[in-house]
Amino acid sequence: MTENSSAIALKELAYRAIARYMRQILVDEYEVFQDRNLESLQSMLDGVGRLCSAIVGLAPVVNLPASVTANGIATVGQALKNLRDSDVLLAKLIDDYRFLLPAKEQKILDRVIKSLTGQRRKQLKQVRKTINSSSYLRFKQELRDWLDTPAYYKIGSCSVERFLPDLLLSQVSHFWLQSGWLIGTEIREGTIYFPQILNQEAVNQLLAEENGTLRDLQKSAETTYYLELFTQFYGDTYQQYLDRIEQIRAVLRQIQDTRILRQMLAKNIRGGIAEKLPELSALLLQTQYQKWSEWQTLQQMFLEERTRREFVRAIIINLSG
Repeated sequence: MTENSSAIALKELAYRAIARYMRQILVDEYEVFQDRNLESLQSMLDGVGRLCSAIVGLAPVVNLPASVTANGIATVGQALKNLRDSDVLLAKLIDDYRFLLPAKEQKILDRVIKSLTGQRRKQLKQVRKTINSSSYLRFKQELRDWLDTPAYYKIGSCSVERFLPDLLLSQVSHFWLQSGWLIGTEIREGTIYFPQILNQEAVNQLLAEENGTLRDLQKSAETTYYLELFTQFYGDTYQQYLDRIEQIRAVLRQIQDTRILRQMLAKNIRGGIAEKLPELSALLLQTQYQKWSEWQTLQQMFLEERTRREFVRAIIINLSG
């Protein structure tokens, strides 16, 4: 513990978090609107995610205006995500895959890249429209007003040490109970088994069937990772678990990126990817399988009872130690 938690009220922590993430969004907003760089886009998207997490996680503490909700900024987050996905996937096609393909496939891919670039322009237009929307402008103004004259519920005056574990465990429990943890497993007589899936096509089929479930787990991992806001009150064990959750978040995002890329290609290529772009299709399946193997290692680690018990212990006990 690097800061005296008994000296800090929950409302102070809540104010710092909301002000910090709102400031991050506003700093990046102009750069995103001008379409300057991917870093600002990713930073703003990250700021929106962190602010949403703070609004939800600190709801028992902060008495926010009616329009200042996670849903109130969700439209902005979705528009940013769509644009970010296009940027990342175009970069993968151009920088990671194109030079590995034979000339015939490069020619086909160049037409796809041109089409996707046109779609990206539409997504940028939607981002700009969303940033200028009345609902987003109202959200920002009401949050600014709240930051000028903040209001809290009574629990906000209590110390971090008294109630912070309860706030954290609520999110962590939601994370543990995601169905995505059990993708690709078998349960026999109450015991979880991990049968090895050797075939790339089998993994592809499994991920196609469980795409929504895995995406929900990815979103929950992102929200849980934002608990890094509270690392100042904890020791190394807490940080180590957040680092592992960041690994989960990253590998699940990479799996999702590969699936989205395949879907985008399928929409823009008549006759199917495997037929028109066999080399690229094989590379994507190989990447997906590699990331699946990385995910399974983390999945097995986090499904161990000891892992969960240690993380909960770090939240409950290490705060005061």
